[in-house]
This record gives sequence, structure tokens and C-alpha cells, in this order.
Amino acid sequence: MAKRPTVLKVQGLKRAFGPNTIIDKFNLEVRAGEAIALTGRNGAGKSTLLRCLVGADRPDEGSIEVLGTKMVESSPEIRRNVATVIDDLDFFPDLSVVEHLDLLARAHGLTDPDEMVDEVLEEVQLVPQSGQLPGTLSSGQRRRLALATAFVRPRKLLIMDEPEQRLDTEGVAWLANRLKHERSQGLAIVFASHEPSLVEAVATRVLQLGGTRG
Repeated sequence: MAKRPTVLKVQGLKRAFGPNTIIDKFNLEVRAGEAIALTGRNGAGKSTLLRCLVGADRPDEGSIEVLGTKMVESSPEIRRNVATVIDDLDFFPDLSVVEHLDLLARAHGLTDPDEMVDEVLEEVQLVPQSGQLPGTLSSGQRRRLALATAFVRPRKLLIMDEPEQRLDTEGVAWLANRLKHERSQGLAIVFASHEPSLVEAVATRVLQLGGTRG
């Protein structure tokens, strides 16, 4: 069986804030079809690591590559291959839910953006809210919209920080099934989570972060 390609490669990553080293000498290799769960207490460095992986924060040392391309957030190749659900997104205040997703789908060159947007809206249960502005959504609905922005676009790597936040039990079960399906289709996933059921269902490997090493 052919070895699956390496999607994400991290070597010697270090990130410190003043005298506090959060991540030190961190290495990670994620292949297509693998899902890496980051667990550990709050403050262990999970969010810092994820922000470095998506280019939102710059490590002090080390390298990050996606499919052989150096991680630069503004790189067209990186944007084409990496989808993220990190923080609550800054949605355009004057675009409705469906307009947000349509804009993303078209910007990434999907051949049938209308069909994809309709499918994702139904899956995240936001069809009734599709004409609303993001600012009028509940916190749980905004989390579903954030997830939808990742699912509506092409991706080889999906990076998420506690994607289960503000989802009910049914929502967490849906998310687990969706991510398992994505993984089976060859998507590489890295996510931080405090939800054991999500980690158990989705992860092929679990990395527990903690202590001064993040």
C-alpha cells in the first residue's frame, strides 16, 4: 500500500511570551487521512500551537510546511489547501449567512457553489437563518456558521480549536460523524478539544500538551 502524502510537517517549533516558553522543540507530521487531537488543560499551549500552524501567530523558532509549502497565511497555495475554525470569525456585518458561504465558495472556484452552499446550510441546520445577518445569530448558530465556512470550501488540511464549543450533544455527534467522513476521504485534521467523545470518535492520534513545553 502506498504511503499517504505528508500534509503538515512541523519541525523544532518554539513559541515564548517573555520568560514563559509555551511550546518548545515541537515536531509533528500529519499525513492525509490522519486526525490529530490536541488535549490538555487550559493554558497548556493548544491554542498557541494552532495559531502558529495557521499562520496567525509567528513561532520564535522552527518551521511549518503544508504540502511542502512554507506556512505563510497570505500565500494563495496555503489558502487553497488549509481551512480553519480557530476563533469566532469576524463576519461581514452586511452579508447574510447564505451570502457569506456563497462568497467563500465562489472565491475558491467551486464548480457548483449554489449546490454546495445549500447542502452545507442544511447540514449545519441554518436553513431557517440563511437570510439573517451573522450578528443576529445565537452563539451556537455562529459556531455552526464558522464550521460551515470550512466545509463549504476545498481543503487538504483542516485545523480547528475546540470545534465542539457551544454545540449541544446532538451537534457534537453530528460533528464527529462529519469529521470521520472527511478523514476517510483523505483530509488531514488537527484539532484541540475538551470533549472526550469527539476525540475518541475522530482522532487517529492524541497528543496531550502540558507543562512548560506547551
